[in-house]
Amino acid sequence: MAVTDYHSLAAQARTDADAATLANVRDRCLRAEAAWLAMAQRQDLTDTARARRENAAADARAERLADAAE
Repeated sequence: MAVTDYHSLAAQARTDADAATLANVRDRCLRAEAAWLAMAQRQDLTDTARARRENAAADARAERLADAAE
């Protein structure tokens, strides 16, 4: 699965907006930036939740192994 770097896409959209000479193009780029940033935030929350779940599962496995060793 390819990982999308939404932060980079948002930065590129901002750069495009700053370079735009037409108002409608600038507005479109700013809307794209906002959308990419929203996706980046959701991805960051998902990654954080996944890491917590994985850490909790690893801790639980380690605890079960420790209990079994006793």
